[in-house]
Order: sequence, then structure tokens, then C-alpha cells
Amino acid sequence: MDNPKTKPRTVHRLVTPQAVTDGAGVRLRRSIASYALDYLDPFLLLDEFRSDDPNDYIAGFPMHPHRGIETVTYMLAGVVRHKDTLGNSGTIQAGDVQWMTAGGGIMHEEMPEQRDGLLFGFQLWVNLPAKDKMMAPRYQDILEEQIPEVKRETGVTVRVIAGTVDGVKGPVTDIVANPTYLDVAMPPHSRFIQPIERGHTAFVYVFDGEAALGPSSPESGIQAPVLAILGDGDHVEAHTADTPARFLLISGKPLGEPIARYGPFVMNTREEIRQALEDIRNSTFVYRAE
Repeated sequence: MDNPKTKPRTVHRLVTPQAVTDGAGVRLRRSIASYALDYLDPFLLLDEFRSDDPNDYIAGFPMHPHRGIETVTYMLAGVVRHKDTLGNSGTIQAGDVQWMTAGGGIMHEEMPEQRDGLLFGFQLWVNLPAKDKMMAPRYQDILEEQIPEVKRETGVTVRVIAGTVDGVKGPVTDIVANPTYLDVAMPPHSRFIQPIERGHTAFVYVFDGEAALGPSSPESGIQAPVLAILGDGDHVEAHTADTPARFLLISGKPLGEPIARYGPFVMNTREEIRQALEDIRNSTFVYRAE
């Protein structure tokens, strides 16, 4: 790991999550797709939802459309029940991940419920390149027991959802953005280093505790909740002092394409957005194989 020829990624910018309400009245902390940060190519949205009050989320996300993107739901506590107009249904439970590719069009609903007094999780939206925006919708439903956990001698544990850690590969595969998606838990006075492909967009979302990012002193940590956008380089380095930390480390290949965005639709041109709205009006929105 300690190779003097590799460049550590340093913090380029810090973004404080904003309190927002979405769906039918779900209260969220939003870091990407906020006033502070609109887009972090290829990532379109990052929400954290954490509450012990059912009034914060019980109305959920009734049936709504998506086109041109992928949505990634990762649950730490509680349940999200989902169903769609293609006949799919199920639950995303604590520890599970659902990576949904909306492609050319899907209508679905997501209804959260607490378990043992808490609902806690994240949703990430990932852009699709122009050539794949109208692909057939698909799901990768990953159960908790399918996600490997790497335990290092330093006491750091890493749940590997996508990407590779110490030779252990995550279960999410065949994603255009070639993502890394890690859930990292660090005890006090520990160090974590992870290679990230140069040129890929990378960020750390600290959701518990405090961590220093880059080759800086552990005493210069950033406190949760905060999103840290990382500059380019070959690896991510994190340290803790007296306080433990837990964070998401996410990276992906940027598309470098124009985006036209309207709510749950993300395309490349305004004309494609108009077409999506027309398809909704004409009841021709949901993907149909040729």
C-alpha cells in the first residue's frame, strides 16, 4: 500500500448535507443534487435517510418514473418495500443493496418501514451514458450475506459492495461506471488506505464519527455528516484519532457527456426530456423490448 510513487487523493471540497423533503414527504439529508452540489459526474444524487420517527418517512415514494439512470439503495436499518410496473416486487432489508438500472423507463414505488425503532440507509443515483440510456431495465438485488466483509489487522472493517479490497471482489458487477462502493468502519487510532483508479471521480461520505482524509494528521478530522470530494490520485487514505468513524467510499468513471435533467429523468438533451414527458402522457413510458 505504501508506495512513494503513488499519489494520495486529498480533499478538494467539503459539502454539508442539506435537509430536504422528497417523495410524499420523506425527510432526507441530501449531499449531491443539492444547492451546494448539483452533479458530480457520474453521480447525480446522494441521500441519507435516518430517523426513529415514522412521520419522517411513512408516506414513502409512491409510484413514480425513472429514465436514463441507475438507483442504488443501501439499507443499514429498517426495510424498503418496492414494486414496479414490470411485475417486480420485494423488500430491501438491513444490510441489503439494490442496484436498479432504469434504462429506457420504469415506474416503481418505494415504501420505507422501520425495524427495531429505526430506518437508516442511503440512495445514490448514477448516470448512464447516452448509448445505454434506453437499455432494458434490470435489477441487481444483493442480500446482506452476499456482501463480503474484509477485516484488516488495524481493526478496520470494509463491506465490499462494488470494487475490490485486498483481493476480495464485491457482488455488484457489469456496471458501466466501473464503480467502487465501500462501507468502511474505522476504530479509534487506525489507518485505512485503498487504491482508486486514477481519473475516476471519488468521494467519501462520513456518516458517523470523525476521520481525517489524505496524508494529514488524524487530529485534523472532518466530522459527520459531511461529503468530501476528493482530488485525483491513486489512493485514498484515512486516519482516526480518539473518535471512531464510518463512511462510504464511492468512485466511478466520469462520462463527460452533457446532461438534461428533469426530476427522475436524466437524458442528454432537452428534446429527450420532452419525449419522456410525452411518453408519460401517452402511457408509452415503460420500456418495451423491440
